Amino acid sequence: MRDHGGNIDWAKAHFGGADWIDLSTGINRVPYPVGDLPPEVWTMLPTMAAKAALMRAARHAFATDAPGLALSGAQGAIQMIPRLGPPGQARVLGPTYNEHAAALRAAGWAVTEVATLTDLTGADLAVVVNPNNPDGRITPAAALLALSTQVGRLVVDESFGDAQPELSVAAHAGARLIVLRSFGKFYGLAGLRLGFAFADDPTVAALQDMAGPWPVSGAAIEIGQRALADTGWQQATVARLRDEMARIDRLATQGGWHLVGGCELFRTYATPDAATAQNALARHRIWSRIFPYSDRWIRLGLPGSPAEWARLETALTGQRQ
Repeated sequence: MRDHGGNIDWAKAHFGGADWIDLSTGINRVPYPVGDLPPEVWTMLPTMAAKAALMRAARHAFATDAPGLALSGAQGAIQMIPRLGPPGQARVLGPTYNEHAAALRAAGWAVTEVATLTDLTGADLAVVVNPNNPDGRITPAAALLALSTQVGRLVVDESFGDAQPELSVAAHAGARLIVLRSFGKFYGLAGLRLGFAFADDPTVAALQDMAGPWPVSGAAIEIGQRALADTGWQQATVARLRDEMARIDRLATQGGWHLVGGCELFRTYATPDAATAQNALARHRIWSRIFPYSDRWIRLGLPGSPAEWARLETALTGQRQ
């Protein structure tokens, strides 16, 4: 099992207690209000009309006219993209979300993690997560579009990009540029398992064949349509997240940590010792994310309520003592 955030079961078993705050992921802890759902989303198979309506909402929300399809999270696309063609040389701009390289290797690709955008040039398939997880590294859209002409195919994972639409290259998705979007992170509904892939018609058709006829539930289709069209909620959420990321940065700095980077949904800090910092937070039943490639980095999502903020402040204050 690869390491990921969200392994709250392990934290509970190891440290005990029940009322944990899971800040180990970049999932918005103030989720979109789902509301009542019509009974047919549970009792009927998703219709072609419903799926088409979801894609219209997604194209409008992500400012693209490119062909696309809805999948069981961006993860669904990550696992299928390596099978779109014969294996070759893949390069991943890292460190980053580890499922991209893992899925490619499982499909027979030779995968190299590289440190700079220039190092991706010449790859049969290149992967860039933008904004990047976990350090928040940003690659300008113009640089990605230029890179897409210098590789066989470029995959741009914009799973954390909802609050920074100016970074998106979804409008340019095509045969050599596949763009992934997540739904569950920004909308705080990761359990819904909804995401999108945009490319050209043949690529989308190939992904659709691999995904099967019903990769997304009726409930996900209904909720996705509502949330993607709710610009008022989106704007208010971006404003709140930006205020709160400044707040958590202040708390972390006061606790002696230094900002590495992040985005509106998570912040990554350098600490004297990440495992020690994680254990200290765990004593307050707050779960965080540390990384096998750095003994100093720790990542926190943003708390979702005044009570959660108060507990985090207490925990971080204790680290100064």
